Amino acid sequence: MIPQSFIQDLLNRVDIVDVVGKYVQLKKGGANFMGLCPFHNEKSPSFTVSPTKQFYHCFGCGAHGSAIGFLMEYSGQSYPEAVRELAQSVGMTVPEERDRLPPGQRAEQQARSVALSDVMSRATDFYRRQLRTAPQAIQYLKGRGLTGEIAAQFGLGYAPDDWQGLETVFGSYRDDNIAAPLVEAGLLIESDKRDPDGKPRRYDRFRDRIMFPIRNTKGAVIGFGGRVMGQGEPKYLNSPETPLFSKGTELYGLFEARHAIRETGYVLVVEGYMDVVALAQLGFANAVATLGTACTPVHVQKLLRQTDAVVFSFDGDAAGRRAARRALEACLPHVADNKTIRFLFLPAEHDPDSYVREEGTEAFATQVRNAMPLSRFLLQSVTEELDLRQPEGRARAQYEAKPLLQAMPAGGLRLQIVRELADATGTTPAEIEAICGLRSDPARVGRFEKPRPRARRQAPTGLEQRVIQLLMCYPALSARLDDDARALLLDGEGGMGGESEVLSHLVSACDGLQGEVNFAAFSEQLAQSPYAEVYAGARTAVLKEEIEEEPATHEFDAAITKLLAEPLRRELDMLQAEVVAGTADEAAKQRMRWLVGEIHRRRQLG
Repeated sequence: MIPQSFIQDLLNRVDIVDVVGKYVQLKKGGANFMGLCPFHNEKSPSFTVSPTKQFYHCFGCGAHGSAIGFLMEYSGQSYPEAVRELAQSVGMTVPEERDRLPPGQRAEQQARSVALSDVMSRATDFYRRQLRTAPQAIQYLKGRGLTGEIAAQFGLGYAPDDWQGLETVFGSYRDDNIAAPLVEAGLLIESDKRDPDGKPRRYDRFRDRIMFPIRNTKGAVIGFGGRVMGQGEPKYLNSPETPLFSKGTELYGLFEARHAIRETGYVLVVEGYMDVVALAQLGFANAVATLGTACTPVHVQKLLRQTDAVVFSFDGDAAGRRAARRALEACLPHVADNKTIRFLFLPAEHDPDSYVREEGTEAFATQVRNAMPLSRFLLQSVTEELDLRQPEGRARAQYEAKPLLQAMPAGGLRLQIVRELADATGTTPAEIEAICGLRSDPARVGRFEKPRPRARRQAPTGLEQRVIQLLMCYPALSARLDDDARALLLDGEGGMGGESEVLSHLVSACDGLQGEVNFAAFSEQLAQSPYAEVYAGARTAVLKEEIEEEPATHEFDAAITKLLAEPLRRELDMLQAEVVAGTADEAAKQRMRWLVGEIHRRRQLG
């Protein structure tokens, strides 16, 4: 876990205008910078970058965040990856709490990674040059309908039919210093056989294959996929696991597809490299592929960072259904009510490339639109081939559904699936929840449950929302809170039983800040809290206006004064009701007179 203090320091040093400006053409417009939003199509700029708040916001699609958030959104990086890239740009080293490596060893590891990246880059250039002089490889790609433009876009190349082809770039494989990084990068294979002088025999892993560079989210080549042009086996040969490359976490074509994914609003997951490239040639540039492995939860997580909609395409045969089931299981931990995951099953004789060529792009687009929702595929997979007219069939369906439902986070989608499963198996949703272990106390199913005591209110009122906005802009305002205000907001004293948990949390967060912290750094910290959704709404409101510190201070003081008066007004209303009902004694009337005076006094102060 990266310490929050480091994030604050990093965002204080980074200029978001420079970060965003690498990817978006920005023009000065008043206090902010404006440009065309990179996250949706627009003709007039609605994308703003605030150098004061160190934040970006699009008034068209609502995208917003700090420099870290921009890198995550734009390139699909994870939070740690984005932090590391930013830190590297300003010469900082990320002090990860779980990193127990000594500084010297960490520096050595980073240098090794840079060296391997250089090896992969030089190998990519070599394979691309070889393609230009390999007529059989060019003819093969043309036969698949690919143009030179699309081959260049994906960096396609050709590995010559040569056991020592890369020697022309790197030098003799007999030199251990030359061979070591090539072996580590997965480009060479080191044989158990030895030459007479005791040197191990080394030879190229990829020979006589079309080469598909595999890039990470930053565009750097981290591995290769090689495809035979004839009938050889294996049809696809991937780089082995290396310090740069892991098949279970990478997706082919994700770097190339990222803009098309934003434009179309979904990502299409297919089964092979050639499908990805061929679909891009045919107008579906938003396709990616797993690397010869089943889809993993890490793959799904990466995809859902890029878009809210994922469509998996599989063959309609038994093998395709099995692969789809594995993808379903990988998706379940990451489903959400605002995400859509669907499954497309093509006729058994087709892959996506052949289907588009035979039926046309519009027919394939229709297939994508009509793809099966995750909910229907899940229910179908647990009920198919079962006789739901019999108790045994219904019980088996519930048994099959249990691990799938348990893998899903609680939410609206799981609730809807539970209801449909209950209908299909002749039970109630509560009974399904009990059978599948989704309730904390299954024994209470069907019994009367007493209502739980009212929890402390979380949703802030309009006045509290404004205080939240002001504190997010100027956290130092929390120092202006006196003992009465702190008792009210932090301890819930003074009769304010409905105070906002969010405001209480925010005041504590402001108090805990050390030194100057800008808006972006503080927002990033709040985004990790249980109240991230409320803070996101407040942040959006703040970005729509320029709040100067002096007027913000006056507004904050007045708002706190009003908040302090609220419990007094509630008590006064209660006592006035007693007077009207004739149940108020003299002490109550005396208290009421004091409350009227105190409320008036506080109003004068505000």
